[in-house]
Amino acid sequence: MKILILNGPNLNLLGVREKSVYGSRSFEHYLEELKTAFPDLELDYYQSNIEGELINKLHEVGFTYKGILLNAGAYTHTSIAIADAIAAIETPVIEIHISNVYAREEFRHHSYISKNCKGCIVGFGLEGYRLGLVYLNNFKPKKLGFEFKNA
Repeated sequence: MKILILNGPNLNLLGVREKSVYGSRSFEHYLEELKTAFPDLELDYYQSNIEGELINKLHEVGFTYKGILLNAGAYTHTSIAIADAIAAIETPVIEIHISNVYAREEFRHHSYISKNCKGCIVGFGLEGYRLGLVYLNNFKPKKLGFEFKNA
């Protein structure tokens, strides 16, 4: 079962940028932990700082993958084009934010993409990606001890 983790602008700097907000772990290191925790999944990862490349990736996988975890970064608050791309595809998208955007600057309180996503996971650090995988796969990983039932 294929899942895409799609990260937007500046998320290539996780582990070195604003550690008080985003932590000190690189996403590549965390991705290896996810692959270990979810061995039955085929996890693909793509990161771009370019809006059009994120849209192209959504179009590329949006009819064949089981799910997409999308952290659009600042494009969350500005990109109608990414919102339209999500609306145009069949694969469910879960919006992910590492920080609690509602505890930050007011411009981060609005998301253009939320209305087209299956759900949104905000403020749990990198563990938000793990929560998204649990939901998309509707099973109980050993570490969490609970499961989500897809409605």
